[in-house]
Amino acid sequence: MSFRVVVGQGSCGIAAGANKVYDALAEQLADSAVGLGIAGCIGMCWLEPIVDLYEDDTLTMRLVRVGKADAKAIADACKNGDLSALSALAITEEDAAFLTEQTRIVLRNCGIIDPESLESALQAGAYTALKKVLAEGDGMSPEAVIACIKESGLAGRGGAGFPTWFKWNAARQSPGEEKYLICNADEGDPGAFMDRAVIESDPHALIEGMLIGAYAIGAKEAVVYVRAEYPLAIKRLLNAIAQAKAAGLVGENILGSGFSCDFRVKAGAGAFVCGEETALIESLEGKRGMPRLKPPFPAAAGYWQQPSNINNVETFANVAWIINNGGAAFAAMGTERSKGTKVFALTGKIKRGGLVEIPMGRTLRDVIFGIGGGIRDDKAFQAVQMGGPSGGCIPADLLDTVIDYQALAATGAIMGSGGMVVMDDSTCMVAMAKFFLDFTADESCGKCVHCRIGTKRMQEILSRMTEGKGKEGDIELLEELCVAIKDGALCGLGQTAPNPVLTAIRYFRPQFEAHITEKRCPAHACTALLQYRIDADACKGCTLCAKKCPVQAITGDVKKPHIIDQARCIRCGQCKAGCKFNAITVA
Repeated sequence: MSFRVVVGQGSCGIAAGANKVYDALAEQLADSAVGLGIAGCIGMCWLEPIVDLYEDDTLTMRLVRVGKADAKAIADACKNGDLSALSALAITEEDAAFLTEQTRIVLRNCGIIDPESLESALQAGAYTALKKVLAEGDGMSPEAVIACIKESGLAGRGGAGFPTWFKWNAARQSPGEEKYLICNADEGDPGAFMDRAVIESDPHALIEGMLIGAYAIGAKEAVVYVRAEYPLAIKRLLNAIAQAKAAGLVGENILGSGFSCDFRVKAGAGAFVCGEETALIESLEGKRGMPRLKPPFPAAAGYWQQPSNINNVETFANVAWIINNGGAAFAAMGTERSKGTKVFALTGKIKRGGLVEIPMGRTLRDVIFGIGGGIRDDKAFQAVQMGGPSGGCIPADLLDTVIDYQALAATGAIMGSGGMVVMDDSTCMVAMAKFFLDFTADESCGKCVHCRIGTKRMQEILSRMTEGKGKEGDIELLEELCVAIKDGALCGLGQTAPNPVLTAIRYFRPQFEAHITEKRCPAHACTALLQYRIDADACKGCTLCAKKCPVQAITGDVKKPHIIDQARCIRCGQCKAGCKFNAITVA
C-alpha cells in the first residue's frame, strides 16, 4: 500500500493558498515514501484549496478547504495508513454531487492529471486520437476526420455555435499551400474562465485537438492566441508544447507520418474585441485589433491573407474524444440541434460556484439549483446572465429553459462562451445593464459609428438612471438605440452589445420605471437613490450612529431619537452597519 498526495493548483486553488499548502506538505513528507504531486482545477472552486489522497493510484479521499496548518495531520495520516483522522476535512456527499451530476468530456482530465507532465497526460490517454488519425496504413484521411466531426454535430463553443466541420472543410478546400490553424483563447467575458482552466489543467488536450484540426485543413503552423492575463496558462501551455515536441508529437514528421505542424503562442493584450476572429487576426499580424469586413472569410483569406481556421479552446478540447469514441457517440448527447456537452463557468450569487460540464438539453434550473446548490444565503433567485456582455438576463419564470443554442436565443440571451452569472434579488437590473454597457463601450474598437457612439449614448442614459436623473422617454430611447446598433454595427461586439439592456428591459421593466418615475432603486443597490432614515420608535439615542457618520449628517441628543440630514448624507451605510438596535432603515 502506498499513498500519493495531490494538491490542486489551478489559478483558483493558488489564489486560495494551494501553494502554501503544497510547500507545507513537502516539508512534512520530505523523509517519507508518500508521493506528492499537483493537478489542475477540478472545477470545485468554492472548496479550494483541494487535496486528493490516492492509494495505489485510486482516489481514496478528497479533502477540501485545506489550510497550511492541516499539512501535518495529512502527512501523519498518510504515513500511518489511517485516514480516519482526516474526516473533518473530507468533502461531503452533497458537495461531491457537483461532479457526479456532470458529464465531463472537455474537463475529463482536469484536476486529475499533472498538467506539467507529459507522462501523466499519456497515462490518461493523451495523443491516442492523434495516433489513430496518423496511423500508417489504417489511419484517417483529412476528409475522414472532417466527416467524423460533421457526424458529431460539434459546433463552435466560442459563442456563435457555427458547425466546426464546415469551417474546417472550407479551409481545406481553399486553394493555397500555406494555411494556418488558430486557437482563440482570448477569453474576455466577465465571469468566464473555462478556457483558462482547460489550458492550465490539461494543455495536451488542446494541443492534440489542434494537431488533428491542422491535419484536417492542411495547416503546418498552429497558433494559440491567449490573453497575457493568463500567465499560468501560458507557462503550462509552453511547457506542454516543448514536451510534446521532444516526444515527436509536435514539429517535423510527427509520429513518422509525414505530417508536420509547429506551434506558436501569442500573448494578447486583453482586448475584448479580439474575441472576434478577424480582429484577432489583425492583432496576430501586429496591427490594432479591429474587425475586417467579411467576405472574404478567414477560411479563404485569414492570417496573412492565407486560408485560416479559428476555433476556441473548448472546441478543440472535444476533438480527441470525438475521434476516439466516434462522431455518433458525441451526437447521442444533447438535443436534436445542439449536440454534445457544454462547459459553463457558474459564478455570482450561487452556493457552489465553479466549472460545470453538462450535456445540452439540461435546464437552467438543473444547473443552478441542482448542480450549483441554489442561491447563496437562500435568497430569492432573480436572473441569470448568459453569454456575458454579448448575452442577456434570463428571469426566474424561464428557469426551465432548455440549455441549447436555439432555446437560449429565444429568450434574448445567447450561449456565448459559457459564462453563467447568477443574481439574487439584491441585484439591480438597471445597474447590471449599465455594468455590461460600461464594459462594451470601453472595449469597442471604435471602427464603426454605431458601436463607438451608440454604446456611449446608452451608457450615459443608464448612468443617469442609476443616479436618480432618469427622465420620461429614456426607456424608449434605449430600445431605439439598441435596434440601431444591432443593425448597423460591423462586428459581433457591437451587434450583441445591446442584448443585456434589451433583456433587462424586456423582463425587468418595472425596475427601470421605478428608477425614472419614483427615483427609487427596488434592489436598494443604486447609492444615489437610497435614503437612510432613523425609526424614532426604535432609536435609543445611543449616539453611536452619529459617531460613525463621516460627514456629521446625524444629529440628536443623548437618549433621544436622532435624525439624518438627507442633504448632507453621502449614503455610505456606516450608520446602519453600526446601529445595535436596527433603528436605521433604507428605502
